[in-house]
Amino acid sequence: MTVLVIGKTGQVARELALLPDVTCIGRDEADLTVPEQCSSAIHAYAPSAVINAAAYTAVDKAEEEGPLATLINGDTPGVMARACASLNIPYVQISTDYVFEGGGTAPWRPDDAPGPLGAYGRSKQRGEEKVRGVGGVHAILRTSWVVSAHGNNFVKTMLRLGADRDRLNVVADQIGGPTTARDIAGACHNIVHQLIESPDKSGTYHFSGAPDCSWADFARTIFEIAGLSCDVTGIPSSAYPTPAIRPLNSRMDCTSTHTTFGIERPDWRVGLKEILNDLGALK
Repeated sequence: MTVLVIGKTGQVARELALLPDVTCIGRDEADLTVPEQCSSAIHAYAPSAVINAAAYTAVDKAEEEGPLATLINGDTPGVMARACASLNIPYVQISTDYVFEGGGTAPWRPDDAPGPLGAYGRSKQRGEEKVRGVGGVHAILRTSWVVSAHGNNFVKTMLRLGADRDRLNVVADQIGGPTTARDIAGACHNIVHQLIESPDKSGTYHFSGAPDCSWADFARTIFEIAGLSCDVTGIPSSAYPTPAIRPLNSRMDCTSTHTTFGIERPDWRVGLKEILNDLGALK
């Protein structure tokens, strides 16, 4: 059995590469700006299932590069899902909390109506629609606040800044669930194997770390566990403007993921310790 992972260098792809029966391919074999190349790669490998762990993730830059983000996150996933359907194999697409408008305080359910605030969220919503439209066996897994020991992410940024400064201002009115790439990889791997055995589990699901917190509280925990003396002052999003508007409420209802697949929300504090250990930054 082979699970083909589209992507090699992203946070989740690098964690998937460590799991059994996984083969990862990069841009040289599957360039997401060339949809048919991705389709051809899937047919050439003829795997048991496919996980798409590659995406356009530059949220702010997407405001200037909307068509490129739409191609990579929107159109190409549909082409890959169609290739999988023609081979009668499951396809797993990683999506995001950014498909929601982020109002209120209630956790977003998988069947809630999307309302993305920016180009990145719209591109990911389009990808979801394209995958569902194919009608093949699939799972769309929406997640949030991805962190790991790889690439650029909030944890690594806080470690760098916290080592040099006594105090930081961090946004406190955006609430969500930090999620480690390792946990996302494990969830995707578990889901794809269950879909092979039970295609009727196809659908859209949520997966994020627990407990929900603000970015400011997340930063405080990072500093506490890493043993860094850096005070955090919570600020509103309006005090830290960005080209793309971030959702204030990224809480996600993960009940159906647990009910259907037996996958519980992971404690991000446990995953954070693993990341800090991998980085040599554990107190």
